[in-house]
Amino acid sequence: MLLRLATALVLYAAAALAAPTEEFTFDKAQAFLKTYCHNCHKTSVGGFDLNVVATPGTLRTAPVKWNRAALRTRNGEMPPKGSPAPSVDARVEFAGWVEHSLRQEACAEGIVPGPAPIRRLNRDEYSATIRDMLDIHMDFGATLPVDGAGGEGFDNAAETLFLSPLHSEKYLEAAKFVMDFAAKEYKSRQKIFVAYPGKGVTADQAARRIVESFLPRAFRRPVTEAEIAPYLALYQLARKQGNDFEPAILFALRGALVSPNFLFLSVPPQSGTGAKPLESYALASRISYFLWGSLPDEFLTDLAAAGKLHEPAVLRYLVERMLRNDRSLVFAQRFTEQWLGTRDLRGDKAPDAKLFPAYATDEELRGDIRFQPILFFRELLTQNLSLLNFIESKGTIATSNLSKHFGEKLPVRANASKQPQWVELPEGSTRGGLLGMPAVLAVSSHPYRTSPVLRGAWVLDTILGTPPPPPPPNVPALEEPHAGAAPKTLRDRLLQHRANPVCASCHEKIDPLGFALENYDVIGRWRTEDGGKAIDNSGEFPDGTKFQGPTELKAALMQRKDLFVRHLTAKMLGYALGRGLTLKDSCTVDAIAQKVKDNDYKARTLIEEIVLSVPFRYQMARPQQTQREQTNRD
Repeated sequence: MLLRLATALVLYAAAALAAPTEEFTFDKAQAFLKTYCHNCHKTSVGGFDLNVVATPGTLRTAPVKWNRAALRTRNGEMPPKGSPAPSVDARVEFAGWVEHSLRQEACAEGIVPGPAPIRRLNRDEYSATIRDMLDIHMDFGATLPVDGAGGEGFDNAAETLFLSPLHSEKYLEAAKFVMDFAAKEYKSRQKIFVAYPGKGVTADQAARRIVESFLPRAFRRPVTEAEIAPYLALYQLARKQGNDFEPAILFALRGALVSPNFLFLSVPPQSGTGAKPLESYALASRISYFLWGSLPDEFLTDLAAAGKLHEPAVLRYLVERMLRNDRSLVFAQRFTEQWLGTRDLRGDKAPDAKLFPAYATDEELRGDIRFQPILFFRELLTQNLSLLNFIESKGTIATSNLSKHFGEKLPVRANASKQPQWVELPEGSTRGGLLGMPAVLAVSSHPYRTSPVLRGAWVLDTILGTPPPPPPPNVPALEEPHAGAAPKTLRDRLLQHRANPVCASCHEKIDPLGFALENYDVIGRWRTEDGGKAIDNSGEFPDGTKFQGPTELKAALMQRKDLFVRHLTAKMLGYALGRGLTLKDSCTVDAIAQKVKDNDYKARTLIEEIVLSVPFRYQMARPQQTQREQTNRD
């Protein structure tokens, strides 16, 4: 059984990729389990028996059990309250050893394709597909149910993109609305009515030509006569009911828009054994929905028809071409907002309007703040800059509004000062990289005040991919200052959490990262005081690395750059595949991250290597069924 590469299994606040210390061995893992788990799990209590993980071979034969033990131990769910418990460091060391060992076992046979589940278009993809197919610039997906996040945290994950009865109802309504609207638009009509009854052309002949033209675009591949026939039958049915030519053909095409062939992305199964290249049109759709969030264009479809898509040189050319196309802005926005969490600024993470009226009342500023990280990422891609710019950069995306908001004179072009543009930052600026961006600082704060805890956890999770364990239950809220009390900084008030040793063990790893960012208020403006006192922005990593303020924090994070690149690679691969990663995918992640490193961390290398990877271009064949197996299944 394949396992998701759960981020909860990696070492948080680690200085390098998850790997055990030389002293940690299988025997030490067994001793750990016997010390803290034996009393409850010497037999199969709660579905877990220690005997199932008692030998080294079980890392290969029972990875699910090992994963469960490591995950629950690391998150503090086991051992139960009242039982002797390991320290946080011991939990992390055990979980790190398990992850490293499971990855070694999973990768022992080399890189293989993972699962290729069928998945529904999410509502953004649905809207973009309708737009590009019919040249209609309207958000038809807005009426569809909101898609939840799955897989690696993205809303294009197969795990959550199922078809509910509500979806079915909404798709039927949307299909009618789309075709009715398209029938009134000149450009859309040109795309639909490629034939019309007239001299030498019967109504049935025109209907066939329209269906034959429409279906390959809707299904994103050539169609067979057997697939055309049902839609001609729908047309004939509508004519028999008294409809004229146009309403009848539109009725038939509505049927195509609720077909699984339109609504779902799937990979045609292949018989045999081992890894097989994806069918060309399926690969074209995979590339297009990865980098454009929409159906393949004519050029990409032609390459699929010519059988050229599996040539590495062609794929590298395609990546550059597609990233430079304006349609790639959708990819930059969808990936960046979900990876960083900044999409939530449009919801419950929005700064409080009364406390931060400058943000709430200035729509231009809000737009600039929201799009800064998106356009920053796109600049890295189109200019093929280093991914390490995410940590620290000599340039950023700026406007005159952002320059004023930062309190820094940025060299924005006077004739386009309101337009987002790449600028070089002045010497000593703290605005380089993600940590200087207001969108990131706001989403890692409370709406009403900053939070070193949230910001520290954000850095650990989003930048390093090493999330801290969830907080224990019944954690008291931070005490708010009351009238007449002596002013206290937020740092002073957070000391109450460290009074409890259970809280202190985690907060010692989380809070220092957030303290280094305390000079930024909720909406990213620079400040030097909090509660009437000078801000103490010093911090320290568990390994002893000290830092003060955002500039030194970023320098410390640069020392952990390979941890960041591996995490970003895993996120991007999960987004590209539209599913959660498995332990076997970790082999691909490691290989891609190494190639990115070898190529000076270039942004385009990450995208190219994902498109060229085995999980992206291949699928596992299914052994051909015997006649008896087929009969039994039927």
